[in-house]
Amino acid sequence: MALHSKTSFYSQRSSTEPPAFNTMINGLAAPTRNLTALAREERHFTFSHFTCEHAWVIGNILRNALRTADCACLIDISLPALTLFHAPSMPGVMPDSELWVQKKKNTVLRWGHSTWYMGCAFDWDYKRFAEYHAMSGDEWAKYTIEGGGYPVFVKGVEGSVGSIVVVGVDSEQAHGLVVQAIKEYRELREGAKGLPKSMSMS
Repeated sequence: MALHSKTSFYSQRSSTEPPAFNTMINGLAAPTRNLTALAREERHFTFSHFTCEHAWVIGNILRNALRTADCACLIDISLPALTLFHAPSMPGVMPDSELWVQKKKNTVLRWGHSTWYMGCAFDWDYKRFAEYHAMSGDEWAKYTIEGGGYPVFVKGVEGSVGSIVVVGVDSEQAHGLVVQAIKEYRELREGAKGLPKSMSMS
């Protein structure tokens, strides 16, 4: 599904919200397939802490982007035992999307890498993926190596503490959307340093 946008990920809805950016969804660069570069990028996005406030802002950046592009997707941001953000971008999301959210979350939390990273590592060959990890058919069916699942790292904490997931666009686009949303969140956070504490997103 092609994505088209004339506005930034974060559309400004009131004078109290952070300003919009000029990033275009249809201008997303193709993600690298180099595993070293992907791992470095994942760690580059390490948070000082991660709460429902982070999830709300990142989730809405993604939702606004997908609505602008007229894409019905499901967005999920979770810790292992707690969902922080879970919403469709617009009507039209299929019930099957819930299953794919869970598969992407499972992959991210077990291996501590994005699902795009895992797909690149095995060249999207599910047989190799399953054999390498000695998984039975029933077990590997709980996971996916399609892009769109991304790890959440927090400084001083070993491994991924959560996941950011998009389901509903192709593998490459889903990965690119999440990466760009995190980048825009960081820009919003930097721009919010001078705002009142109640609006801070650090």
